[in-house]
Amino acid sequence: MLRLASESRTDWLPQALERMDEILLDHAHCEKKAASTAINLIFRYQYRPALMVPLSELAREELRHFELVLRVMEGRGLVFDKQEPSTYGARLHQVVRKAEPARFVDTMICCAFIEARSCERMKLLAEGLKDPELAKLYAGLLASEARHHQTYLDLAATQIPMSEVYARVDEIAVHEAAVIATPDDLVRLHA
Repeated sequence: MLRLASESRTDWLPQALERMDEILLDHAHCEKKAASTAINLIFRYQYRPALMVPLSELAREELRHFELVLRVMEGRGLVFDKQEPSTYGARLHQVVRKAEPARFVDTMICCAFIEARSCERMKLLAEGLKDPELAKLYAGLLASEARHHQTYLDLAATQIPMSEVYARVDEIAVHEAAVIATPDDLVRLHA
């Protein structure tokens, strides 16, 4: 269960399908950013040994997904380049409390929501795409995104009981729903 408090706006999928080149480029950037986030968390919380292996595994898997999307882009004649990101991640992380261990817990939960929203959007793409190669790409990533969502929640529970994690998830879910409901000017995986 992804614990999202809302579904994507109904206008997102038609816009995404019309601009799949932009979505693919954004997807590559998202996978790269997800790997970077996991590595950064390893350095930020290096004094917490229970995090090291799960975050390292997660970073490697995100990099494999990055490479997969790059190969799909290359096969379609697309070039990996700079792209203006959506504001989703920054707006989502505004809910993170400042003091530890609350900062750690909220960061893990925000990462979980990013993975959950990715899973939801990739499912929409897998079901809505007419291109069988792209539909297969997105269908093939669903289980990983859902697993990453749970990994981040499990990591949050290394600091507080899971019941408290879920209570905070419910609070942040309301914030995430408001963030995703506010349209971005860009067509992106999380916009």
